[in-house]
Amino acid sequence: MIPTDSHSSETGHGDISTGVAGGDGNASATRITPGNALRPEDIALEVRTGTAKPSTDVAEYALRLGDDALILAQRLGHWISRAPELEEDVALGNIALDQLGHARSFLTYAGAGLGQDGVAKTEDELAYFRGEHEFRSAHLFEQPNGDFAATIARQFAVSYYQFELYSRLVESADPTLAAISAKAVKEVDYHRDHSAQWILRLAGGTDESRRRMIHGLALMWPYVGELFEDDALVTGLAEVGAAVAPSTLRDNFDRLTGEVLAAAELEVPDVPAALGGGRAGRHSEHLGYVLAEMQVLAREFPGASW
Repeated sequence: MIPTDSHSSETGHGDISTGVAGGDGNASATRITPGNALRPEDIALEVRTGTAKPSTDVAEYALRLGDDALILAQRLGHWISRAPELEEDVALGNIALDQLGHARSFLTYAGAGLGQDGVAKTEDELAYFRGEHEFRSAHLFEQPNGDFAATIARQFAVSYYQFELYSRLVESADPTLAAISAKAVKEVDYHRDHSAQWILRLAGGTDESRRRMIHGLALMWPYVGELFEDDALVTGLAEVGAAVAPSTLRDNFDRLTGEVLAAAELEVPDVPAALGGGRAGRHSEHLGYVLAEMQVLAREFPGASW
């Protein structure tokens, strides 16, 4: 069994123990609605009643996290009916739905601080009616699926990053960010377990599956560095306890992903870092195609409901 991090419980999910912080399966997922998972609808209600009102900086931070999850959900949704096993259709679909739930919560909260004249922007407005340069997702999330091994490599990096992030954000001074993260961390714990198991399986399978796994990691690893870049926004929010400085997550990320790769007898990819810029609205050519497909129905039929 791979050594586990300090958050792990004694029993894991599958062959790798990656239990959620605290290990209490009966614990509340939010300190706002005890005993119930915080839903986007709950946040929207608090926004409408004025009990949840983020500052502009907190709203911008929530927008980043929501955009990351939204774009990843769209990418993973492409695997439904295309995965190598029927079980993976279900698994990747469920991970996509988890990410979509995170996106809805973060975007709903972000919209409360990004509206005009006291009117909050809705999650749909932020998802479907912004241009490419207005999205704040990091480049890793928009990278093409590639083959299955490439998708697993992307998911491996994303899930270990998100787990470290949400594990720290549960202590955020902003109660809504803390509540969203408390729910999300329990879900991404399973996401990282899923990706780690596939890393081991593909690396230890055939020569071809191992070759593809190595290639997938090499494709995705140049975009990992951007996840851990600090800037003025997160630095300021971290100083008041609302956010987490991404750079402080890197050591744990490197240690834990390194343990999985070592167990798979793989090397951490030695590849040049990509330029990044997603947090400032500078994206690769891939995001435009994702948005064109994701937004077309809402833009063709604005105001429609189903």
